[in-house]
Amino acid sequence: MRIAAISLAFAMWILPGAGNAQMTVDMSAIRCEQYLAMAPDQARDFSAWMSGWFSQKIGKAWVDLVAYEKNITNVKAWCTYHPKDTVMSGLQKSTGTQ
Repeated sequence: MRIAAISLAFAMWILPGAGNAQMTVDMSAIRCEQYLAMAPDQARDFSAWMSGWFSQKIGKAWVDLVAYEKNITNVKAWCTYHPKDTVMSGLQKSTGTQ
């Protein structure tokens, strides 16, 4: 009984730390080859984040879903020819932002 109580106390002490695990990703360091190799759900999330970030950067306060899909297609096409470049650098070149 005592061992079970100690095990339970240890588990309660250690489990909250596991729930707070976080991972940081430098979005500006993602290379085109990494973007093209992403699973569809990861690529969708990454594309949405980058789209929102660049829209804010150039002062857009709206979302054009048709343009969004077209931009994703264009970025993927650009990335096939520039696999070692970062996606961020390609977007900066295409939008004229730095």
